[in-house]
Amino acid sequence: MSFASDNWAGAAPEILDAIARANDGAAPGYGGDDLTKKVEAKFADLFERDCAVYFVATGGAANGLALSVMTPPYGMVLCHEESHVQMDECAGPEFFTGGAKLLPVAGGNGKLTADAIRKTLKGFPHRPPHGAPASVLSLTQGTECGTRYSVDELSAVCDAACEAGLSVHMDGARFSNAVAASGVTPAELSWKAGVDVLCFGGTKNGCIAAEAVVFFDRRRAMDFEFMRKRAGHLWSKMRFIAAQFDAYLEDGLWLKLASHANAMAQRLSSGLAAIPGVTIIYPTDINEVFAVFPDGVAEKLRDGGDIFYPWITPGDPADGRGHRLICSFRTTEDEVDGFVGRVEKACG
Repeated sequence: MSFASDNWAGAAPEILDAIARANDGAAPGYGGDDLTKKVEAKFADLFERDCAVYFVATGGAANGLALSVMTPPYGMVLCHEESHVQMDECAGPEFFTGGAKLLPVAGGNGKLTADAIRKTLKGFPHRPPHGAPASVLSLTQGTECGTRYSVDELSAVCDAACEAGLSVHMDGARFSNAVAASGVTPAELSWKAGVDVLCFGGTKNGCIAAEAVVFFDRRRAMDFEFMRKRAGHLWSKMRFIAAQFDAYLEDGLWLKLASHANAMAQRLSSGLAAIPGVTIIYPTDINEVFAVFPDGVAEKLRDGGDIFYPWITPGDPADGRGHRLICSFRTTEDEVDGFVGRVEKACG
């Protein structure tokens, strides 16, 4: 059974059907088609306000391009030490921003706090022209540790950023999972709490290559359309990304898919936690489970065909012994229960 990543799960049938429908006939290129305009309006309805929406193909491009218009090349971006922009994008944000400095900040369970932000900024006083000025706070929702910020937590860190004159970027590769788990609206978990720009992901939750950069104030988009074109992410056949989001946002499909993935992760986490010798190292808020197995158990499981990855990051609470398991919209109860049974047997 594969718990490698929700990226491995393929596409939801509704998404594939939408792409097939968009394939009929001809349509203007580069986002000039009616479907792209329709989906942009859907985003405005979803977030309860006018916003500027730009489609790109990957989450790394979404994050890097968003940051490129939020900081000057000599600026500084505060982010969690385990965040995707820091750990997993091969210096993409530095590339897209023209060299802006990423400043990793520690925080429990993959989350930053207002106190940590203030303390970090205090250590970098304004020293022109020697010190890079802090420009952006980058947050991840849900986090790389499978947790999520509550509205109160999110508001607190955004307030700390605002006090320091920082704009707020949110990496929302798993924003759908966070919203599904929170019981609040997308607006409450983004701009109403103080987020300026959201990278709204679809690829990890049933889409193929569909990410949206959402500016809650159009003025902040500035030269984004030029940056996107320059980076090669202005699709000529943009309607095929728009078609995915059209289906994704229709009748709450995005939340349905995310809720299922979350539920499977909860089932997996509970099942593993009940096995003597297995430890869950982070709260299971979304669709990711982080576990420590007794010595030799992970190797037995992998030898038997189960797929999951070691989890070693800065601030690692398991000292390199942790493993990450991710559920998707396609994960079934039988698959979860079967894996838990194999873990129990291997531990026995």
